[in-house]
Amino acid sequence: MKYKALYDYGVRELMAAGIEESLLDARLLLEHVCHTDRNDLLVHGERDVQDEDKNAYQEYIKKRKQHVPLQYITGEQEFMGLVFEVNEHVLIPRQDTEILVEEALRFLHDGMDILDMCTGSGCILLSLLHYSNGCSGVGADISQEALEVAGKNARRLAGQRENASDFAGDSLIRWIKSDLFDKIEGTYDMIVSNPPYIPTGVISGLMEEVRDYEPMEALDGKEDGLFFYRRIAAEAYGFLRSGGYLFFEVGYDQAEEVRHMMEGNGYRDITVVKDFAGLDRVVYGWKGMERHV
Repeated sequence: MKYKALYDYGVRELMAAGIEESLLDARLLLEHVCHTDRNDLLVHGERDVQDEDKNAYQEYIKKRKQHVPLQYITGEQEFMGLVFEVNEHVLIPRQDTEILVEEALRFLHDGMDILDMCTGSGCILLSLLHYSNGCSGVGADISQEALEVAGKNARRLAGQRENASDFAGDSLIRWIKSDLFDKIEGTYDMIVSNPPYIPTGVISGLMEEVRDYEPMEALDGKEDGLFFYRRIAAEAYGFLRSGGYLFFEVGYDQAEEVRHMMEGNGYRDITVVKDFAGLDRVVYGWKGMERHV
């Protein structure tokens, strides 16, 4: 079968299934299977596709028609210019979360210790470590399956650093299975978190790709979506060194409530940062010498 004809098949099937990004998804899946890029569709559309690749592509299209997220089909997602492994045990890294990483990097200095609470795929912590020098980090999550994915991503990125063995091993990164701070020890210069923040009652109305396939425990922020912010804002203070920063990603309508939580727990200079769509996305502040309650 010809490359362009196979692509056209994918587009038709996805359109018939009501997939919004049919053109893009059909192309990305084909490129993943055939190890090609977008130029092949324009320049090499008449090339023959091997039966093995054709069959794999048709299986991928079948899964995407069932609204399985494209990233779970390919098993990877780009984030902060890096490629991360993802599966059904972790949230798919999103561009909005890059705002959190970029803001944290502004305050990250060489040799700092970082705690990533609710680490999932590890994309936040690993990005911070990748773009800094001599920092170390702990990634904590209640899901052992998520931590296994994070560990794979650490090993995957290790080859891109000169100190590869340290990056993939124990000297720079540790992964801890913990219900928030229950198993956490020591203090940190920076704590970052993208916790579950979708109110329970809203989840049923999410798009199928999210509602039916992404891990519920990484989505559900309890009744009002703020359960984990309350706990983390209160408990993180004791794990931050003086002058240390707490960074949150928040839902578009949660920034003011999270700001008040942080103020009530003694954090200073609380700042809200908007995403590329102009929506509140990140809230952060720092720990003073004394806690004011």
